Amino acid sequence: MPTGTTSGTPQVLLAHHLKQLKLPTVLREYDKVARECARDGVDHPRYLLRLIELELIDRERRTVERRIRAARFPAVKSFDTFDFAAIPGLNKMLVLELARCGYILRRENIIALGNSGTGKTHVALALGLAACQKGFSVTFTTAASLVNQLLEARDERRLLRLQRDLQAVKLLIVDELGYVPLSPTGAELLFETFSQRYERGSTIVTSNLPFEDWTSVLGSERLTGALLDRLTHHVSILAMNGDSYRLKQSAGRRRPTAAAEQNQATTERVDPDTGEITGG
Repeated sequence: MPTGTTSGTPQVLLAHHLKQLKLPTVLREYDKVARECARDGVDHPRYLLRLIELELIDRERRTVERRIRAARFPAVKSFDTFDFAAIPGLNKMLVLELARCGYILRRENIIALGNSGTGKTHVALALGLAACQKGFSVTFTTAASLVNQLLEARDERRLLRLQRDLQAVKLLIVDELGYVPLSPTGAELLFETFSQRYERGSTIVTSNLPFEDWTSVLGSERLTGALLDRLTHHVSILAMNGDSYRLKQSAGRRRPTAAAEQNQATTERVDPDTGEITGG
């Protein structure tokens, strides 16, 4: 018999053993589930089954939360809050199929292209969240931030370690490629990162520039051609040109105010005798 099983309060010993076994949900729920099973006439095997199922569900939830934290998303977004109708050119069926994460198993890439404010980052974040929920490791970064990390790692002689970490992640999301021109060294380091992941892991890239303008960011036609050759070999391209989400939301906030001012103007009049403004 294990030490301590024949002495001490059963509840104290049970709590100790469950902590040792790292079963916090069983520890938290066993008494409540026992009362429910006694009330419903459930036998002991089904009682244990309920407890273990609760433990597994809670363990998976905690694991997903850890993956989300490790991904370092700037915000947690899902497709539940994405307005597909605002971007009619976007292939909704393709996006929802990509959310099933088969492309990660096939080590394929996704590139979202479109003007600013059309939801490219939202789509990338939602795909990243779906990947976390499916059990894949994810890292989110902007292109400028990634290049800065690579440059710092090179200067501090830890570039190889960072490159290994980036190569190992199942899904790398690189947002906002094209907003900031890169130095020649930065462009080469970014190319190396994509090249090392080629057919080893999936990469999502968002950009406000069409492919023909990527040279203005990378600074070299040769480098741009080589990068696109690798990124687009196995790729799904999401066309996301349209009206800016942010401008629409801003206009939506302004419209009620303007309407209220117009309504006030139409309901006020000047008394011809006194010159006073009165309500209509």
